[in-house]
Amino acid sequence: MTNTSQQYDSIIKICRDLYSKKMKDYGAAWRILRLPSLTDQIFIKAQRIRSLQENEIRKVDEDEKSEFIGIINYSIMALIQLDKGVATQPDLSTEEAVQLYDEKVQLTKELMENKNHDYGEAWRDMRVSSLTDLILQKILRVKQIEDNKGKTLVSEGIDANYQDMINYAVFALILMEKN
Repeated sequence: MTNTSQQYDSIIKICRDLYSKKMKDYGAAWRILRLPSLTDQIFIKAQRIRSLQENEIRKVDEDEKSEFIGIINYSIMALIQLDKGVATQPDLSTEEAVQLYDEKVQLTKELMENKNHDYGEAWRDMRVSSLTDLILQKILRVKQIEDNKGKTLVSEGIDANYQDMINYAVFALILMEKN
């Protein structure tokens, strides 16, 4: 699991660097996005990954890697929005936004380590396409919970689903690097 932890950190570093640079370019404009808007952004990225996996011809010169990074970053933004609520104007400095990012990553990595221990790193034998499908399933669950005004009867909440999407996307990127 030490190797997984290091690989996880390596992927997150790439994602965090992009997030930080975009914060410098755009500020915290994303703070005005409602959760369903963030969920839809993640859905678009996951659908594009699935399309790239199924189609031979690509008309835009971007690969799955950038889309998985987008899923990670949008999911972290969603976790921040869950805690802070939606703002009417950008209200975070780059430093504050990166600190919140790091806090959400730490909690999500701890969840990954606990699940990874219990599941015995089963994800290492999965296909990237299966991880994509699991992300899409989680998005559809989140959309249903959003439609239910956040209420669930027996299911985990929205935050756990966003965390799972982050972890599945990190796993996919690790597997893609290996291949």
